[in-house]
Amino acid sequence: MGHLVLHLCPAKVMRNIMDASKLHKADHAGGNENLVKQAKKELGLKDIPIYGGEKVQALTHMVKDNEEIPLGQLKITCLSTPCHTAGHICYLVDDGNKKAVFTGDTLFISGCGKFFEGTAEQMYSSLQKLAKLDPQTEVYCGHEYTLQNFKFAVTVEENNSGLQDRMKQMQSKKVTIPSTIGDELRYNPFMRTNQEDVQKYTGTKNEIECLAILREKKNNFKST
Repeated sequence: MGHLVLHLCPAKVMRNIMDASKLHKADHAGGNENLVKQAKKELGLKDIPIYGGEKVQALTHMVKDNEEIPLGQLKITCLSTPCHTAGHICYLVDDGNKKAVFTGDTLFISGCGKFFEGTAEQMYSSLQKLAKLDPQTEVYCGHEYTLQNFKFAVTVEENNSGLQDRMKQMQSKKVTIPSTIGDELRYNPFMRTNQEDVQKYTGTKNEIECLAILREKKNNFKST
């Protein structure tokens, strides 16, 4: 994959490209060291900055919450979203016309990440931070678990007819990414812990407890 990236990116472009890693897990940042080595060897580059949170492979610059990263005409804002991993970062990208957020393993389409290195309170805070973004912001998540997530979501909100319709739309698509923040606020139970039906499903009106119960039920969910 690294050779393909280098083949597609001429040296004058590659010098201005940074690798922004969302989390330290190998399926997200495992290729950083090889990419840097290949870039130095094949393009003659001396330094390629690697931005990210803690424990990211080949990291040269650990980012902070709300830090902005320069990349051409793009405005990239780092959003600290700990829980799935302690140093998880989402990246909000604004080109002046459209906005997109790269959410890694924090927010999935109609789902959220497991609490591997954090708590329900942290995930709640992270999801609420994303919920405050412009509803038109496109969501690019780290994995496409969409159909399985929707199968769980419709068991949580059986009376949400819009959710049923949305699942049918997703079933007809080969690729379900991107979503939007607005869509997630309408169809993602993990971002709807303030809704009566979701609270009824979990048996609590406390939103953090509600989120924790949802995640545990999703962990054990098996669709037919």
